Amino acid sequence: MKKFFVLLFAILLTVSMFSQVPNPDRFFYATFGDADTLDPHEAYDTSSNEILYNLYDNLIRYDGERIDAFLPMLSTAVPTEDNGYIRNDGRTYVFPIRQGVKFHNGATLTPQDVEYTFKRAIIHSSPSGPISYMLIPKFLGVQDITDKAAEYVGVSWADMIDADGDAKPEYRERLINFYNDVIDPLVIVEGNEVHLNIQDPSASFLFILAHGGSWASILNKDWMIKEGNWDGKADGWWKYYYPQKEESPLFEKAMGTGPFKLVDWNKAQQRFELERFDDYWRGPAKLKTVIRQGIDEWATRRTMLERGEADIIMEIAMYMDQMEGRENEGIKVLKGLGDLTSIVLNMTWEVKADSRYIFSGRLDGQGVPPDFFTDKNVRLAFQHLINYEAIINDVLNGNGMRMATTLAKPLLGYSEEIAYPEFNLKIAENYFRRAYRGRLWDTGFKIGVLYNIGNDIRRTVAEMVRDNLARINPRFQAEVIGLQWAAYLDARNNKEMPVYALGWAADYPDPTNFINVYYSSEGYYGVAYGDSYKVFSNQPQPFFGGASLDAYINLAAKELDQDKRAEMYERIQQFVVGEAIAIPLYQPTSVRFMRDWVQNFIFNPIRPGYDFWELYKE
Repeated sequence: MKKFFVLLFAILLTVSMFSQVPNPDRFFYATFGDADTLDPHEAYDTSSNEILYNLYDNLIRYDGERIDAFLPMLSTAVPTEDNGYIRNDGRTYVFPIRQGVKFHNGATLTPQDVEYTFKRAIIHSSPSGPISYMLIPKFLGVQDITDKAAEYVGVSWADMIDADGDAKPEYRERLINFYNDVIDPLVIVEGNEVHLNIQDPSASFLFILAHGGSWASILNKDWMIKEGNWDGKADGWWKYYYPQKEESPLFEKAMGTGPFKLVDWNKAQQRFELERFDDYWRGPAKLKTVIRQGIDEWATRRTMLERGEADIIMEIAMYMDQMEGRENEGIKVLKGLGDLTSIVLNMTWEVKADSRYIFSGRLDGQGVPPDFFTDKNVRLAFQHLINYEAIINDVLNGNGMRMATTLAKPLLGYSEEIAYPEFNLKIAENYFRRAYRGRLWDTGFKIGVLYNIGNDIRRTVAEMVRDNLARINPRFQAEVIGLQWAAYLDARNNKEMPVYALGWAADYPDPTNFINVYYSSEGYYGVAYGDSYKVFSNQPQPFFGGASLDAYINLAAKELDQDKRAEMYERIQQFVVGEAIAIPLYQPTSVRFMRDWVQNFIFNPIRPGYDFWELYKE
């Protein structure tokens, strides 16, 4: 009888423990903002990629928390020189494709799907998307496929393509030949292997391919064609170059091999619903349903976590004091997580002339001219406006560190010897007095400082800029403006925002992914600075022995001697600090707010969000 009651007590205790976990097979992630697109070859923001990460697989993946080691994924091997899968002096990478893997529609993965994926990526190649920064330079040695096509055909892309996006008759055959001679040999199928052929040996190529960014997600060829994507043929490939975001057949659809399937994307509610894929090749996830919803108000997200309605919420370090010390309430706070991210205040050198964020568009006290930030004195003044220590200590509650430039610690080239920009309103005033030959000080200006709604840290930085400008000169007016995430990205891409805060999470752990992104005129942010920045960054600089900034950045990216490469990146950073090309605010040390029933969270700074295949509730 005694044994019976002991057993009964154990059963009741177990039932009681499990009853405290609401909806054990359903996971709710409350964040802010919405995805921009579900096209893996177009998505270049964290909100989009954290969804795609769970819908698609790549050829290889990172080994748990490590950022320097890989495991096989859809490939059964990670290429190395030792195993013979890196060949041709580092220019050919061979991937044996895993057999029996299923797509969400039941189709079986083939090497032809992998071949199609990379060729479609190259053909799609949005100039502002990840492919133009990640894959095309590796495969073709240029950033835009149209540059390579123009070189092959002998005329510009605009001259060979008509207004409807089709090839002019006299160039059609040459464009077909371009595909056959240039694109087709880049990806070759031999039996069950896929061979990727790149231009030059690259230490970063495997990092680019690893699961963490969507650009190397493997697509279903037959489904893609049925949905109206590129048909896989040489004739007409040019029609699929750079579609408008919403016109991509993958804008709001997905067909991957990942652990979850897309059920619904409700844009009005910023809400995604994902469902477990029971035929997932690694085995089904423990969670059956995942909800990811953009809830912009911090107080609402916090309340949802407190009530157990949300399992994880998008963290904001400035609210750490509201979350710590609540373990007895079932709230778990993880802090001090390493993060390869830079948060930066960007200044657009050439804003679109009709942007409403430059108001009058003239230096008349009621606006700023479109090229406001081409004046170095203005950039340097803004660089001294920011109270960096206050952001880190008071706003982030110490969960961040200073950055001299946009290069995250501890990547190659990071150096403590590079001086941090100084917060000093008197120095800022002196630069403002010199700007526009003294006219700016007397005339004043009005400018929009923008942030994405829901990000209270960036809003606080924008308010700091506004308040400090007014302290320096009452005629300096800044209007703090918040935009929803998708609109924010569009405004950035369209060069509408003169000053805005934005972050960059590493695509892969190499200095190229920060230095090129922010300081090259062909980088993701560099492009958005405008044509005047491109002129500047291509001017010969005595600082680089007569090379331009762009040229020196490219030399550093190709340098194989790591010690020499580190020296080159340090020199680049010394130059860009002196020019105030971008204003690095801080490098975050990540925190996470979640319920204590969330199990098996593994942190990797390259991941765009959470791996819901690993997570479970208990």
